[in-house]
Amino acid sequence: MSQSYIPAAKEYLPGIDIVFDRFHVMALMNRALDEVRRVQCRKAQDSVTKHVIKGQRFLLLRNYATLSTEQSEQVNALFKVNIPLFQAHALKEQLRLFWGLEGPAEATQFLLHWIDGVRQTKLAPLVRVANTLENYLTELINYFKHNKISNGKAEGINNKIKTLKRQSYGFRDMEYFKLRLYHLHAQKDRLCG
Repeated sequence: MSQSYIPAAKEYLPGIDIVFDRFHVMALMNRALDEVRRVQCRKAQDSVTKHVIKGQRFLLLRNYATLSTEQSEQVNALFKVNIPLFQAHALKEQLRLFWGLEGPAEATQFLLHWIDGVRQTKLAPLVRVANTLENYLTELINYFKHNKISNGKAEGINNKIKTLKRQSYGFRDMEYFKLRLYHLHAQKDRLCG
């Protein structure tokens, strides 16, 4: 979603559709949710409310459906003392539903409705996310035009390459590095000792 990436991709690969990955969009939303949490913590007047909000970052960023009973109770207690945080979290969970929709028409309608809902909350971090998604509506809908394509596998391979380089403290011989890359997936995790 980088401002410099899109023009470069269009210049060197004219005629292609750019597709934004779910991971990057949800990461943008999670950063906005965390910003709302921090703002609400600073605004909290009493120490009880501040204590309930503080330290709940990772709990809020998790998918609500995967929370344990105890975690659900903690999140619900948090929502009872802070309505803006509840609104932000609900909108994050709604945005997760976008990726499971059937086609471009349904996705466009859903996203435009979601953007309107975000703007009604008047929560600045979320409004910025909504504006970004509205600006990149075509790239988001391309996800559905291309059979819900994702670059998750490429990201995983890149992560394996970075791990290989880090574990070996770099390579002086590029040919050896290439050989190690060819056998990257054949390697099994081993304990060194």
